[in-house]
This record gives sequence, C-alpha cells and structure tokens, in this order.
Amino acid sequence: MNKRNRVVITGMGVLAPNGIGIEAFWKSLLAGRSGIGPITFFDASDLRSRIAGEIKDFNPLDYIEPELKPRRLARHTQLAYAATVMAVRDAGLEINESDLPSPTPVVVGVSTSAMDIIENSINEFEQRGVRGISSTAIGALTPQAAANFIADRIGAHAHATTVSSACPSGLDAVAVAAKLIESGEAELALAGGADAPITKHTFAAFTASGLSSCRNSEPEKASRPFDLERDSGVISEGAGMFVLENLERAQARGAQIYLEICGYARQRDHAPDAPGSGLIETMRLALANAARSMDEVDYISAYGPGHPVLDAAEVRYIKQVFGKRAYRIPISSIKGVTGNPLAAGGPFQIAACALSFRDQMIAPTANYEIADPACDLDFVPRHPRKTKLDCILMNVRGIGGSTSSLVVERMRDCSMNGTMIAKTSCVDRPHQMT
Repeated sequence: MNKRNRVVITGMGVLAPNGIGIEAFWKSLLAGRSGIGPITFFDASDLRSRIAGEIKDFNPLDYIEPELKPRRLARHTQLAYAATVMAVRDAGLEINESDLPSPTPVVVGVSTSAMDIIENSINEFEQRGVRGISSTAIGALTPQAAANFIADRIGAHAHATTVSSACPSGLDAVAVAAKLIESGEAELALAGGADAPITKHTFAAFTASGLSSCRNSEPEKASRPFDLERDSGVISEGAGMFVLENLERAQARGAQIYLEICGYARQRDHAPDAPGSGLIETMRLALANAARSMDEVDYISAYGPGHPVLDAAEVRYIKQVFGKRAYRIPISSIKGVTGNPLAAGGPFQIAACALSFRDQMIAPTANYEIADPACDLDFVPRHPRKTKLDCILMNVRGIGGSTSSLVVERMRDCSMNGTMIAKTSCVDRPHQMT
C-alpha cells in the first residue's frame, strides 16, 4: 500500500465583508456582527436588491508594490493575492524560493471571473470605441488571472491552476492542492478562492434570478440562514487563501498547525429539480474517505446561504445521511455574517472551522430568530457555543448543481515528545482525497 502524506493547514489569509484578517473575521463571526450593508460600489437605486457584502478599507497597495500597478488588476485578483500574502506570513514563511519549495502549486477557485474588468471594458468600448480598450484588459479579465499573478510573484517554480465549479470552487481548489501533497507531487501548496461579483450588471443578474435578498431596510439582518423569514441570500465578495503542507514538513519546521484535511468528495445533484441532492453522496463519501463514521462528527459547517429552497434541502439531506443523530449535531452557517461570497465561501468555512478547533467554539448562525418547521435542527442560535470539537464536516453547493463536502480534524499532542498529530491516531491512517 503506497504511503499517503498527511495534509495540514499552517497559514490562513482572509479578506471578508465582516473583517480583514483572521482575528477580525473570527471576532465578528462569534459576535454575529454582519458585514452586509448598502451597496457603495455603484449606484444601485434602480435595483430591487440594493445590499451586498462589500469589503471595507481594503487598499491593494498594502499588499502589492506600486510599480506593479495593482489597480489595473481585477478586484478578485487583488483580494486573492492579498489573502495569499497574509497566509504566507501567518505560516511564518516568505515569498521566496528558499521558503516555497519547487514545485509550489497555486490553486485558486473562482466563480464569476473578473467582472469589474469585463464590464469596464465594455463600457469604455461603447463610449470610445476601440481606442477605449486598455492594453492590459485581456490579461486582467481571464479566469486564470488570479492564480497566474500569485504564481508570477512566487517565481518560475510555481504551477498555477484555476478551478471553477460555482460556489464550491474555493473548497475544491483546496482539495486539489491537498491531493497533490497527499500523493507526494508537492510538499507545500497555496490554495483557496476569491470572487468580487459586486458590479452593476452582475448584481442585476443575481437579483433577477432571485439570488439576492430585497430586505434593503435592514441589511445587517437580510441574510438569515434557516430562519422562517429568509427571502434569499446576500451576494458578497472576498478571498480566503491557505498554506497547505505535508505534515512531516510542517512538524520539521515547527509550524503551527490549524487542522488536518482528511476527506473530500464532490458530486452533482441528482436532477435539476432536486437542488442540493448531491450532498447525500458527498457527505457519505467524504466521511468514508476520512475513515470516519457519522457518530464521530462533532459539528457541521453548513452551506446555508439563506435561500428558502436551498436551506431546507440541505437540512433534508443532512437528516437523510445522519438519521436521528442529525438532531444532536450542532450545525451553523456563517453566511448571516459574511453573505455569500461565491468561490470564497468554502475557504471562509475552512478558516472558521480552523478557528473553531483552536478555541473549541462554534460560531452561531446569525439572524436565526424564527424557527422554520422545515429547518428544525440545532442551528446554534444567538450565541457562540463552547464545546469539544475534533471532527468537522462542511458542505458547499453551487449554481448548476455542483456539491462538495470536506472533513477536517483537530490536531493535538498525543505523543511522548510533544509532536503534533491527529486526535485519534499516532500512526498513518488510510484516509484519502478523491
């Protein structure tokens, strides 16, 4: 049997509507303090939905050298690179060839691509014709621009990959990177997701599709996962990037270890009229790949976008997989605070789970106030919950029927010499990424 390397996260970078940096992000989640507000990026007065999760006080020059002209980059590329810088620093590394080995995979999940560059280019073309097209537009608007820019900054030994599978994109990107480390193709990887969909045309499209709440008068309460009065989710932007390492490498350099990635699965919905049904297989397969039973899951980080149909469907499929135990497992969605940042949503969940392990604390489901008979599980309302957390399952679902689940575990000291290893075993386990 071939040895499978164990994969851990040693660095995290988060830029979210509710906070820049992992501590600000986490403090807001625990407090249930929403990052949703009126749209300021453009005039939204003629739209039915006029609220979104915008990142406040972000200056790309804080992360990107002025000579690289960061404002010519798409916003999601700016966010992805800033999150990468934060993650590398958090891991105690530098962006250079001595700290980042060759090869260094860079895997970035995106959902909507560079909508700001695309829309600006079209507007300039309509107003000025061909003279209005920037010479840098084509490089900035491609879906792979974020991964390429990060790889360029690392150096020639970096390999850039872009994953696009709707909302699961960021989580899928982390799983792709983990598989490369597990197989031995790489020792370290940078992975995560980013999206910046708050542009007029894109936002109007989400609104027309019924995917953005119209609770304009109280934006901070608009995203209401599993609540009876939810009308839809709230579109937001953000980026979450991670440093993933082979466990042995991380131990050798004395790195902090946030969690171990243990099992993953992806699937499509069974049919267009059964949204979220792919989660049945992904939850079961992710647990099987992690060599874990449903009785070992301490908490479920739900997709929970605040959509009437999708929330109820996720609850239904959790019950189908976990049976009666579904009523005893704490479940929460962080989207009441973050909104739905598309490809960054899965990475936000990963970061929240890592911090849950660190503090042994579950962030509450913000704005869950009125129980829905169709959503009758333990959604950790109102306040964070202190509890023992060793194994977490997280779910993500996207437009078009893509679904993904990931199992992560806490690291703890169970050896005589203080080496950090997984909570249940002091030997290699048979889990794998699929």
